[in-house]
Amino acid sequence: MELSFKYSFKVFLFVFFVHLCIVAQEQKVADSLVKIYKRGDIANSEKLELLRNLSFNEVNNLRISLQYAEELIVLSKLENNYLYLHRGYFQKGNKLRLIGDLNSSLDAFFKSEAAAGKANYSAGQGSAYGAIADVYSVMGNSTNAYIYYNKAIKILRKTDNSIGLASALLNAGDEYFKNKKYDLALRNFNESGAIFKKADYLIGTAYNLGNIGMVYAEQEKDALAMQYISKAIKILQELKDYYAISDYLTYISEIYSKNDNQVVALNYAQRSLELAQKYGLKDQISNSNLKLSELHQISGNTVESFKYYRNYITYRDSVTNLKSVQQMADLRTNYEVSQKQTEVDLLKQGKKNRQIMAISSAVSAGLVFLLAFGVYRRYKFIKRTNVIIEEEKNRSDHLLLNILPQETALELKQYGKVRAKKFESVTVLFTDFEGFTQYSEKLPPEKLVESVDYYFSKFDEIMEKYNLEKIKTVGDCYMCAGGLPFSTSDHACKMVHAALEIATFVKDSKNNNPQNDTRFEIRIGINSGPVVAGVVGTKKFAYDIWGDTVNIASRMESNSQPGKINVSKNTYELIKDTFDCHYRGEIEVKNRGKMKMYFVNNLKNSAVGIT
Repeated sequence: MELSFKYSFKVFLFVFFVHLCIVAQEQKVADSLVKIYKRGDIANSEKLELLRNLSFNEVNNLRISLQYAEELIVLSKLENNYLYLHRGYFQKGNKLRLIGDLNSSLDAFFKSEAAAGKANYSAGQGSAYGAIADVYSVMGNSTNAYIYYNKAIKILRKTDNSIGLASALLNAGDEYFKNKKYDLALRNFNESGAIFKKADYLIGTAYNLGNIGMVYAEQEKDALAMQYISKAIKILQELKDYYAISDYLTYISEIYSKNDNQVVALNYAQRSLELAQKYGLKDQISNSNLKLSELHQISGNTVESFKYYRNYITYRDSVTNLKSVQQMADLRTNYEVSQKQTEVDLLKQGKKNRQIMAISSAVSAGLVFLLAFGVYRRYKFIKRTNVIIEEEKNRSDHLLLNILPQETALELKQYGKVRAKKFESVTVLFTDFEGFTQYSEKLPPEKLVESVDYYFSKFDEIMEKYNLEKIKTVGDCYMCAGGLPFSTSDHACKMVHAALEIATFVKDSKNNNPQNDTRFEIRIGINSGPVVAGVVGTKKFAYDIWGDTVNIASRMESNSQPGKINVSKNTYELIKDTFDCHYRGEIEVKNRGKMKMYFVNNLKNSAVGIT
């Protein structure tokens, strides 16, 4: 096994309207704008801006975002508005690239540049050229990538879009780095770094420092490489960009390994793997396992090396080829691990066959015996292989069921996609830790993650106990639902039972804390009603739900109090015969007016608990 890392990070220029404004990109904004959109009473000039904002802020459903972009394109053509036609094609290109349709994305960005030219919008032309270059880079077409990076940089130098210029310089430098043109890469990184620093744009500065460090590492200037990569990691820790930190830790591990310090190299590689596992970063999990496999092989620990190499293949395939995981049951894992030994076995068998062919007719009985023995060995080999294939298939199926509900996973395996389904009655729960933001600014990242993991692991157990479906976690927010993927009549009661256990667990953890660990209080909100459920994404897919029911559940949580379970009137009507509730009155809710809310106190004496 030979390991060769070529990590580098792009601040995609076309993401100047997306990732560079990540704080501004809000699904909640999209949800509120949909109400205005559905009214249908705004003028076309205002609707152009509304559609652009809807396409930009809709992050939960890329297909819906694409529809808004397409409508923006049609309306811009009717209004002969080339500025918004540029923006419509730009948003379309962004979403198509995220979906993975690179050819269609490229076509949209070319049309975006043409429209920006007709609108005399130079900054838009520069952004479109940069986006075109980024897509060519992803495609592996460096020749075209260079051409369009140079066009983007030339135009953006004449505009006041400094972040766009710095991003184009950084991405062009990354392309030089990938092709071992280190002097040109450093020239671009130095210029982009100065611009990012002047603009106080930290994420750009971090990637810039990290890329410079990797150039120095390739030039065997290890001290400088460590210096720059360490600075990048420090900034990224403050920004909580764990994706890049995991890769940089692996790169540092390679530097130590190259200098024959295998103990420290192992430590960094292990830290990279642990961080990737905590945040579900499959690319980084795969890369970290590969590095650990190499390090253990160097140390002579073949058993550990074999284990990590199998993990590397498993996660690599789960990221790059989901259908292969489902249909081939990771057969390639076995093959790659045992390939060298198989080649040796085949050579030995070939030698035996040649010897058998040379035996004269006087020893024909011996030939028959050897052939029979060979057939028997083949039978045993096939039998062992089938057992391994079945084990790998079971492991792959288990991995898929950890990501998706069973019904959804089966549909994905059978048809290669999952149709969205509407459920007329489900119950949605949101939790949020009180004062989490203030704690997160003071605690080290490791301690903060350890504390959140302590709570969420217990929440997962409670969800499993009541047959409820965990949907996702976002920061310190935990979201789950009951009544799907299989409809049930008692989903509201089950959810409230689970909520009471969560509240009790959080309270006990805070009161009984002998080691003085970081502990929080929690707000819980619950609502019941119809939702639409489905799978989003094509590679890093996720099961999610949408609808007004979800939004109201979120409002119930934000209007709750520490240690309390706040439910809507919809949920109250479903649980009032089972739980003792306190009516809070009608409370003003942002963007929704007054809504009736209830605090859940406890189970009524006459009610029977759910087990």
